[in-house]
Amino acid sequence: MTEEGKGYTLMDGYRIPPIMFTESEANALITAEQLILKNKDASFVKGYSEAVNKIKSVLRSSTKDKVNLLSNRIVFRHNADNDRTSNYLSTLQMALTSFKLAKIKYHSTDTDQRTERIIEPFAIYSTQENWLLIAFCRLRHEFRAFRLDRIQHLIILNEKFEPHKITLPEYFKICKEKYFSQPLT
Repeated sequence: MTEEGKGYTLMDGYRIPPIMFTESEANALITAEQLILKNKDASFVKGYSEAVNKIKSVLRSSTKDKVNLLSNRIVFRHNADNDRTSNYLSTLQMALTSFKLAKIKYHSTDTDQRTERIIEPFAIYSTQENWLLIAFCRLRHEFRAFRLDRIQHLIILNEKFEPHKITLPEYFKICKEKYFSQPLT
């Protein structure tokens, strides 16, 4: 029904169903938020952030917890010319927030090796137009970065892993210290 000067109303007994986002849709919004936060226009950033906060407030608590985890574990850095792409971002986001192991076939172009690994997804970031997954690699027994466009095959396993206590800023700090502590040759 419409009421002049008051807008639209629903007849008694009728309700509008709440907006329901799938986990994948919510993850897409969080990923976009990280891109928006790099924008130079403060009003645009403010408007998008306020909209995402409203969206977060209507999410189911289990999805909200996963979205908050992902927002703390996704980073974007400066892009350069690169046209490679991947098809695994959404799947890996869900594995990361559900603490599920992933089995990958990975192609390292540095050594031209193809390896199969079981990994524990930890964080995702983008640099030089490449998506990278930071994961604890059970083959190498340490955290490693995997370019998504070099993952040739991916299976998310039903087996869960214990969440790592390290934060993404702590991980980057460890990497920086490791890189700068090695002598230049």
